[in-house]
Amino acid sequence: MKKIYLPGIILFFLISSSLIAQSDNFGGIRGKVIDSEGKAPLGFATISVFDTESTEKTLVNGGITAEDGTFDLDLPQGEYAVLVEFMGYLPMEINDLDINRDNRRVNLGTFELKADTENLEEVVVQGEKTLMELSLDKRIFNVGKDLANAGGTASDILMNLPSINVDPEGGVSLRGSSNVRILVDGKPSGLVSFKGSSGLQQLPASMIETVEVITNPSARYEAEGMAGVINIILKKENNQGFNASFEGIAGNPTNFGLAANLNYRHKKINWFVNYGVAYRRVPREGTIRQEISNADTSFYSYQTTTGTVNGLNNNIRAGLDYFFNENSILTGSYLWRRSDARRLTNIRYDDYAAEGAPLGRYTLRTQDEDEKEPNSEFNLTYKRSFDQKGHVLSTAITYLDYWENSDQVYTQDAYSPNGTAIPGGSLYQTSINDEFDRQWLLQLDYTKPIGSEGNFETGIRSSIRNMENDFIVSERTESGDMVALPGLDDVFLYDENIHAAYAILGNKSNKFSYQGGLRAEYTDVSTTLVKSNEVNPRDYANLFPSAHLTYNISPDDALQISYSRRIRRPVYNDLSPFMTFSDARNFFSGNPDLNPEYTDAFELGHIKYMDKGSIFSTLYYRDTEDKIERIRSVDEEGNATTLPYNIVGEQSMGFEFTTDYYPVEWWKLDANFNFFYAKIDGSNILDTYTANTYSWFTRLTSRFTLANGLDLQFRGNYEGRRRVAQGVQKAIAYLDLSASKDIMKGRGTLILNVMDVFNSRRNRYIFEGPGFLTEGNILPRRRQINLTLNYRIKQSKAQSKPTILGED
Repeated sequence: MKKIYLPGIILFFLISSSLIAQSDNFGGIRGKVIDSEGKAPLGFATISVFDTESTEKTLVNGGITAEDGTFDLDLPQGEYAVLVEFMGYLPMEINDLDINRDNRRVNLGTFELKADTENLEEVVVQGEKTLMELSLDKRIFNVGKDLANAGGTASDILMNLPSINVDPEGGVSLRGSSNVRILVDGKPSGLVSFKGSSGLQQLPASMIETVEVITNPSARYEAEGMAGVINIILKKENNQGFNASFEGIAGNPTNFGLAANLNYRHKKINWFVNYGVAYRRVPREGTIRQEISNADTSFYSYQTTTGTVNGLNNNIRAGLDYFFNENSILTGSYLWRRSDARRLTNIRYDDYAAEGAPLGRYTLRTQDEDEKEPNSEFNLTYKRSFDQKGHVLSTAITYLDYWENSDQVYTQDAYSPNGTAIPGGSLYQTSINDEFDRQWLLQLDYTKPIGSEGNFETGIRSSIRNMENDFIVSERTESGDMVALPGLDDVFLYDENIHAAYAILGNKSNKFSYQGGLRAEYTDVSTTLVKSNEVNPRDYANLFPSAHLTYNISPDDALQISYSRRIRRPVYNDLSPFMTFSDARNFFSGNPDLNPEYTDAFELGHIKYMDKGSIFSTLYYRDTEDKIERIRSVDEEGNATTLPYNIVGEQSMGFEFTTDYYPVEWWKLDANFNFFYAKIDGSNILDTYTANTYSWFTRLTSRFTLANGLDLQFRGNYEGRRRVAQGVQKAIAYLDLSASKDIMKGRGTLILNVMDVFNSRRNRYIFEGPGFLTEGNILPRRRQINLTLNYRIKQSKAQSKPTILGED
């Protein structure tokens, strides 16, 4: 605990000292909102004021009109845009509002809002926030606008975004690389802990506001993640008064859920609560065919798997913002998640002496697992904006507490071809697995403008993490006693401390903008097997430079070249020696001897904005040393073990193209295409474990906005065949369909979606190695049909589109 004292004292001191130096508001605005036809005042209309001077268009103040339609808001000196909204009316926006010494109190006069009763197509196209906002180092996706996300999870959202692929098992990759850092609200989350990215299948999509995809991060971000960073932003409103949205879900296979997003702001306090509960039944199926050969014999096995996962997930996030003033905000939040699941899996193994010739037996194995996962996250942040625009101090303290209990029973019986039980062919095994993860995160960031165009950023960060895995696998003997299996009864400890500091300096000269940064990180990791007394300590220090150079051809056309150095540290799942036991012939485990992998990443990007859309294209190159790759080996009895190893490395390069385009007002197209080449070198494991592979991914979304609030959406996905160190990952193609209809005078929306229409989203592969060939075809999730009802209270479906896309 002593390691926490110094950063904690620093954070407390900076927060306390910053609270003392508060500044009064400089001026303000006032006005009145009325109905354009009857001239009646519109009470409780929403007034939002956005800062247009900073690099990111942010909300700085807001409120609601009085019963007589009037409003009066205080503002500091600066340049703003004002948005006026009222349910059932078209929004109005005023830009180029300047509060200065000569113009302190501005009377905006009377806003006459028109009823939203005509030309609904135009309102949807022009009044809503665009699905994708582009900048050269980051793409921001407003995922609530995507119909396919209704009733789904965070994993479903990522699956629908450009550059991102989610494999059928839930693993996330970015531009073909699974080494991607996933954050929630800019911080690590228990949702991406023991289970990796597959834990996102338990977070409802209704709790998510936006997703940021950062393919070549600067030094301000953690160096973790070769392919980049995916940052999931959860919903939180801060408009004055009460507003809310509710969502109900029904689906087949079984998917029932309820969600609520509530917000209330009164003067200096803003309360927010997000809650979601879902019950899902996910069926799965698959086959594995394997050929085993050695010097004396060869035989074949055919494995068929069926099963279901029944899960009840609860998520609640609550907190408050306290506004000392609009420049000084303290936020506290708490997230609690619990998942209760029962997993039933049936496996049949058929063995053959030759292709099609029975060996004389088959085996049935059943897994019955009860799993409990409570997860808590506490967060306290403070943000202080000074008088100078862009001069900001922010601090954050986060505590993560994760626990999982898995209680499994395995039964296995062997039979002759006529179905007669084989004596001595039965097994009864149990597995008890408790996992704990506790982590402290302490962070301080400071930004100071320099001169008219320059900017300096610096910060420090400490992460202190302690993980524990208590596991035991037991088997019933002939006497009826349960005896622990050798090597499967131990306590695995993982202790990780990472301390970092960074500095970034940027400036602008005519049409050129440039930024250079350096991040230093020190890592201290130790793993321990308590009962066998095996200790493996590691510590290393690294420097991670980054550089971005931008040339603005015009306000709507820009080029950028960038570089960053990244790291992938082996984490718990990579290092834990505990062997999965659900499948008696296919075992997966970690490797305590892994080293980190390092990547140098280069990008050349281009952005072009047009009247009817935008184009984003990128050339990229990545050079990775000591790449972590999972290698499969099979013994003479046909039992396979898959472990991660450091291979020599991988070199990859590619081209990506993303566009959104409106051919006409009622038709919108979004397209993403990614082609890449990779050279994989695993010759340090085996001479034949090398591959040169070409592959490509593409995704096309076509959306039609029809009359009477009806939308239709079609999405086609294709992931090309690609080679890996040991074989081939086969192509995947699938289609999603969605439709939505506004109801209840625009307060509600009914959404129907069909995911994976043809049940074609299968994980198909061929792996080869010494003495074996394995071919798999897995469908972990069948076609999903969801019907979702969303209802809003003082929240408009259509939100304002930025005046300039991607002005981040």
